[in-house]
Amino acid sequence: MQAHERIAAAIDAATQSGRPGLIPFITAGYPDPQRFVETLKSIASVGDVVELGIPFSDPMADGMTIQRSSFEALQKGVSLKWIFEQLDTVSGEIEAPLVMMSYLNPLLAFGYEALAERALAAGVCGFIVPDLPFEESEEIRTALEARGLGLIQLVTPATPTRRLQTLCDASRGFVYAVTITGITGGDAGLPEDLTDYLDKVAALSSLPVCAGFGIRSRDDVAAVGKHAAGAIVGSALVEVLERGEDPQPYLRSLIGQ
Repeated sequence: MQAHERIAAAIDAATQSGRPGLIPFITAGYPDPQRFVETLKSIASVGDVVELGIPFSDPMADGMTIQRSSFEALQKGVSLKWIFEQLDTVSGEIEAPLVMMSYLNPLLAFGYEALAERALAAGVCGFIVPDLPFEESEEIRTALEARGLGLIQLVTPATPTRRLQTLCDASRGFVYAVTITGITGGDAGLPEDLTDYLDKVAALSSLPVCAGFGIRSRDDVAAVGKHAAGAIVGSALVEVLERGEDPQPYLRSLIGQ
């Protein structure tokens, strides 16, 4: 099984057990770099896939919570190289597939070939790059796929049907269905027309479709789970960590455990 196939398999296993897959997002190294590995292990013991945010100075798709966590992690010296080194220390100990969410600049600076090799060695299965248009992604996709890693594509409610099909076909691991036309961290709830949109994406995709942005509660996860294979929870979890709370009870509450 290639690395990116582990992502889809983990989400499928959750849905076969009768619940949506849970994909928690954390900003790597936040709130305390010294506890990063401990925090990651704790979250990975509940989540089916874990999304690791690479701190970046201008996270344009993220709201204030993740912007703040990214800024603080950078201030404390967290870098992509440091994250890989931390992942090396838990090699083979984390069962949940890891996905890195990064803006393009840190990946470009690292070098795509070196990135793919390093990621595979560290147990990373795929990448999400929100500021990389599909038309400009061939170079990194080629480098990743040569090593069995995947580039996960994002779609939105505003994506035209033809482009939606192109992105679903190109995605690896899962298709990231953004639930709103906006940034992460909103508390306005999920849009009323979400069901038709998610059903449409699911009909076009051969991979699991996972919904993210604005998912904060068990009700949100349940609502999404009726029309998508998984739910991505970011800002709300980062807030739990920010308050110094144990993330496991919150994550378990989302899936009724």
